[in-house]
This record gives sequence, structure tokens and C-alpha cells, in this order.
Amino acid sequence: MWLLRFNALLGSLVVAIGFWLIWGELPFVWTAVLALAAAGFLLWRGRTSNEIWAWSTLLLGLESLAWPVVTMIQIRLVTTEPTNEQMGAILTAILFGLFSSIFWITFSYGLFKRAGSRQSDGRTLSDEPGDHRNVWPS
Repeated sequence: MWLLRFNALLGSLVVAIGFWLIWGELPFVWTAVLALAAAGFLLWRGRTSNEIWAWSTLLLGLESLAWPVVTMIQIRLVTTEPTNEQMGAILTAILFGLFSSIFWITFSYGLFKRAGSRQSDGRTLSDEPGDHRNVWPS
């Protein structure tokens, strides 16, 4: 049980750091509240370490997807007509946000699929009949 809590703590730190990077100058109190909420969510939804990291990477992918929108909102709050530098920041957020969100959401999908295949009948993939992917001697 302590291993699940440790993984939930690490996953919540990853989610909180990602959120802090998106918002830039977010107060520490809000970051700590977010980290605690993420840890609670991960402990609630994750029954295994694999599920905890699947949820963590899914949340990170959603944060990456929200990054361009947050950047545009922040720039729009500052000025009505963005400068070339601000337009560059928006373009960077769109490109990197899109690519990183695709990566993290796809990675999350793989972790969820792996967790589902292991829990479907209580066996691991190497226990399947005819599955010879396990090359390590027993």
C-alpha cells in the first residue's frame, strides 16, 4: 500500500509541476492544493502503480493540450493587440502543446491498455498460451 501512495505522490508532483509550468507565476499555495487534489484523485482512481501513472500521464496530456489556450488567454488579458513576440509565444505554445499532448495522451492510452489486459483475467501477458515474448529463463 505504501508503494501506491508513493507513486500517487510522485504522479501528483508531475501533474502539479505541469500545471505550474502552464500558468507561470502560480502561487505556491495553489500549486500545493493542486498537488494534494491530484494525489487524492490518483489514490481514488488508481488500484495499481500502472493505473496511477496512466492517470498521471493522461492529466499531463490534458494540461499540454490546455497550454495554448491558457497562453492565448493570458496574452489577451494583457493586451488587445499582441506583439510579434507574443504571437511567437502563442505559436510555440500551440506547436509544443499539440505535440506533447499527443505524446502524453498516447502514452497514457498504452498504460491504460496494459493495465486493462493484465486485469481482464488476472494473468500477465507472458502467461498467455502461445505467448513467447518472455525471453528470460524461468
